[in-house]
Amino acid sequence: MPLDIDPRKVPIVLLYNLDPSWTSREKEEVTLLSSQLGQAVSQVGHPVVLVPVSDSDLEATLRPFNPSSHIVFNWCENLPATPRSESLVAQILESLGFAFTGAGERALTLAQDKRAMKEILSKAGIPTPAWRLYNQPQADGWNQFPAIVKAANEHSSEGLTRESVVMNEKELSARVAYVLKTYDQPALLEDFIDGREFHVSLWGNGTIDMLPPVEMDFSQFKDVHDRLCTYESKFVPGSAHYEGIHTLIPAPLDPEDLYTLNQVCQAAYRAIGCRDYGRIDVRIRDGIFHVLDVNPNTDISADASMACAAELAGYSYGETGSRIVRLAANRHPAWGRGSGDIGSGLPTITIEGGESWEKSSTHPRLKSSGKRGRPGGP
Repeated sequence: MPLDIDPRKVPIVLLYNLDPSWTSREKEEVTLLSSQLGQAVSQVGHPVVLVPVSDSDLEATLRPFNPSSHIVFNWCENLPATPRSESLVAQILESLGFAFTGAGERALTLAQDKRAMKEILSKAGIPTPAWRLYNQPQADGWNQFPAIVKAANEHSSEGLTRESVVMNEKELSARVAYVLKTYDQPALLEDFIDGREFHVSLWGNGTIDMLPPVEMDFSQFKDVHDRLCTYESKFVPGSAHYEGIHTLIPAPLDPEDLYTLNQVCQAAYRAIGCRDYGRIDVRIRDGIFHVLDVNPNTDISADASMACAAELAGYSYGETGSRIVRLAANRHPAWGRGSGDIGSGLPTITIEGGESWEKSSTHPRLKSSGKRGRPGGP
């Protein structure tokens, strides 16, 4: 399906989770964000129905809609009372025959398994920080410091605090023990790259375009423990990290670095199996870009990095949502060509709207991307 198809011919079911266990404030935020996206894409011309998912019977929720005549905008992170079920949502949508936006089951499963993701990146030759997985609170001879300890099966910076950065074996063992006890899952230890951090949004399948990269500005913090995107930086207004970490968009990079960053991010996007859109988090050390994380179905709320990067590249919020929908519609038997998955060949290196990017500046809306009670990916 060509991207210039009349959007009036592509009806959207905007699927988002609305967990009964959330606070009233979280429910209000999700409803507002979903309404903003729905209104934006409807203004472009798409017929839109907003469908909250408030119980685990997704098949019943979708029964009124015909897969042959609808595209699902999958903004559903989890099924209620079913933690880490984002991949299950995709599995159900696939089994029901819906074409839907974003990644399939495999990529979403990888997004919840840092060990598997690191193994795939390493096998593909994509630079990523040295790492080790721990099931017991032992330092085990690790000698690269500073290092960072993460819960292996969480995302959206869940569990990340300034104490996650460790400076010696004693701190390492203590933090690993904390993660094992608190999250009841393995702890992932990584070499902590104390350098510039970039959040790079991409979209497309056969041809992948990089949107203007966003740089996280940690310059207000002198202590290495504070130079990272913590849970508080994303979800706790008024906290030191939320208020002190700023963003530069587009990131100030010379053309050579921009080209290399694009290559690395496209390789990671393809290796993990992102589809339609995603975000790659990267740090640079000694001229080498290292992939920290790959985020299929990244947050595309109006104040998140992808929407702001697309805006800088010339897309309104509604046009951004519509483009993602039309990329997904390539997989629909009526509108598409039966394709729309990423290719396995060499990436086509393109930079979306690069000729029109302005000088880097602190973006007035953009915060470090994340979600708690928020639809979409991290």
